[in-house]
Amino acid sequence: MSWLVLVISGVLEAVWATAMGKSEGFTKLAPSVVFAAALVASMGGLAYAMRDLPTGTAYAVWVGIGATLTVVYAMMTGEESISVIKRLCIVAIVGGVIGLRMAG
Repeated sequence: MSWLVLVISGVLEAVWATAMGKSEGFTKLAPSVVFAAALVASMGGLAYAMRDLPTGTAYAVWVGIGATLTVVYAMMTGEESISVIKRLCIVAIVGGVIGLRMAG
């Protein structure tokens, strides 16, 4: 259950990171509200998962999921350029997250 909560929390990290960027310094209400709600839920889930998982592993997986989804979303929407090197780096992050889970 902790791994599932951790994955969902990682997805929510991407949500709040994206919303923070779209809030334009918290001057836009809707993205600011999404940011706050996703941040609280994401941190709460991370804290829950850390009750059963090692802190370093849980945090690295949470950040890896959030960072990967944030940059992939930005690439899909055209806000971020796409290159072979960026794709390889994303694959490396995903591989690291999977490796941490399997080493578990």
